Amino acid sequence: MPIAIVQLSNEANHVINIVKAKYDLKDKSEAINALALEYAEEVLESELKPEYIEKLKIYQSEKTTKVTNLDKYFNELRRR
Repeated sequence: MPIAIVQLSNEANHVINIVKAKYDLKDKSEAINALALEYAEEVLESELKPEYIEKLKIYQSEKTTKVTNLDKYFNELRRR
């Protein structure tokens, strides 16, 4: 198991202490491990969340406009 010496900001230290107390962990090491695993699940998860899939379905059903010349298209929009 890797061992690391880290410098924490006061805020980060406070968060780690809260996590340690909330989950009744033995030490800050366990709290940091818990935070890292939670981060991995929330941010690094490769699966799409159901809410995002629903948004994509809505976007797919929207009417689209074919644009061949962006300048011309935006100029027409500005005139409206």
